[in-house]
Amino acid sequence: MALVAAAELGDEIVGVITEAAQVFVEARTLAGIRAAKEAFAAPGQIDRLARHHGAKARWVLDAWTESWLAPAFANWTIDADLRRIRCPILAMHGDRDDYGSRAHPERIAALAPTAADIVWLSACGHVPHREQTDAVLTAIQTFIANRVTSR
Repeated sequence: MALVAAAELGDEIVGVITEAAQVFVEARTLAGIRAAKEAFAAPGQIDRLARHHGAKARWVLDAWTESWLAPAFANWTIDADLRRIRCPILAMHGDRDDYGSRAHPERIAALAPTAADIVWLSACGHVPHREQTDAVLTAIQTFIANRVTSR
């Protein structure tokens, strides 16, 4: 969402920080979503989502899984948006992310007109700010100091 917003808002955005961003549909993403859908079908598992989404937990899960797994979504990308971004980008991604591979931050860097900084987090899954808080905060501080404030 942040990448699309940066494309839409142009010069109003001074920098974008992404964490585990998915910018196209890949097999790893679909496999992870299928596994999550199956896991959340087990008794009591929807309660885990309810802690964050309340009474809308089932709707949130279904909207996420059914959108990504729909055949009409198979060719989705934000490539056109990436090409319109004019600000610095920090793309952080964990090497154990069940929903996306290294191809996502690499695609961001390849398509965005401004250079993107990629931070590849080892032994990290889909939620880097929870799994490697210090590394994420350090990367953000460095990015802001070196790329955003120097604009």
